[in-house]
Amino acid sequence: MYAAPQLQDDSPIASPQLLDPTLLKAARLLYRAYKDVHPDGIQRPLGVAIDRSTYRGQLIFTQKPALLLTECFVPFDQLEAGLY
Repeated sequence: MYAAPQLQDDSPIASPQLLDPTLLKAARLLYRAYKDVHPDGIQRPLGVAIDRSTYRGQLIFTQKPALLLTECFVPFDQLEAGLY
């Protein structure tokens, strides 16, 4: 039986999630559109909830996003990596 590596405080180590490049691109386009519409003082989202089949999504600003079965969450740090 395989056990995930543990930190000293017994919390599991988070592994980076690999996303479909098409989903990542759609999430970045959605964030860019938000930035274009709100150029002054935009609030930084936690990420984007995006549907895997339709590529429609929405920015998430709350702590715990509620996702549908066909959606995945793209965290802001993954969005940001491709923007700059």
